Amino acid sequence: MLDQETLDRLWKQKDPGLSEQRFRDALADPAYDADEKAELATQLGRAIGLRGRYEEADELLDSVDGEEEPTVGVRILLERGRVLNSSGHAAMAVPLFEQAAELGDHLGEEYLAVDALHMLAIADSAHAELWTKSAIEYASTAHDPHTRRWMVALHNNLGWALHGAARFAEALVEFQLAEQWAERAGTPAQQQHAREAIEACELALAAG
Repeated sequence: MLDQETLDRLWKQKDPGLSEQRFRDALADPAYDADEKAELATQLGRAIGLRGRYEEADELLDSVDGEEEPTVGVRILLERGRVLNSSGHAAMAVPLFEQAAELGDHLGEEYLAVDALHMLAIADSAHAELWTKSAIEYASTAHDPHTRRWMVALHNNLGWALHGAARFAEALVEFQLAEQWAERAGTPAQQQHAREAIEACELALAAG
């Protein structure tokens, strides 16, 4: 199976068109075996969904065999959920993300379990704070360093949710935690974003 860092190198997060092409090229590469190509196909489906071609993404995910390799099954659940959420069917996406989180945890696929919890916070917005805190608790004890990197984004997301609810003191704590995790495990860009969030929150506190 492919590790997450290999997939991340193929992704160009702000350019789904380029990501789509990279995954198509990878699928044509004989260096990957059948299970790896199944994983790559789920990411191609995600890229196609991000371009708004939801039916095409669904058809591709339908064609991926997730029976033989459970990790592929988790990815199919995740990407089906993302397509549903992006196409305006968030409520239908929730049970898929719940299944992905449960199965990912069962398989020891820490990164995918946290990804599913993170998506639940987006799709089930009424319980976003609960899902994000669950994701933070899970990621904080993960053995995989790549999974622990989620802590930056999760604390940042929770911070902005609290900021939007005018809970500025609580938000500041989350932004500070995001900065600490960014310095420990994140990128220079994440460190900069965390500092900017702290400054914005301090201004909001001062104005209040």
